[in-house]
Amino acid sequence: MKKFWIFIFFSCFLTCFSQIDPSKTETGTASFYAKKFEGRKCSSGQRFHHDSLTAAHKTLKFGTKVKVINIKNDSVVFVTVNDRLPKSSKRKIDLTMRAAKQLNFVKSGLTKVRIEVLKDSLP
Repeated sequence: MKKFWIFIFFSCFLTCFSQIDPSKTETGTASFYAKKFEGRKCSSGQRFHHDSLTAAHKTLKFGTKVKVINIKNDSVVFVTVNDRLPKSSKRKIDLTMRAAKQLNFVKSGLTKVRIEVLKDSLP
């Protein structure tokens, strides 16, 4: 009987921690900004620069750091969300040219990605 209660306790303990885990993973299509946006203001108020490692996302808070993985070639880039995608967008994330180059999808223009929110970047 004692083992049963220990099992129940640890099951509840692990369940509680798995529910409060702030990590979030999404899969979808990534694109990158057109050259005409260079120097324009982002939704966060920052200026957009293609040589930075930033991104636009529909819902993630500004300042959130994410790991973006290109599913086709397993390349990885770390970016900070500083702009907003329109709610009607079919894309999950819009990246700078520098980030797109690191993910190796500039020629194709679009790629499938996995987006992982980094735990230490959440407020």
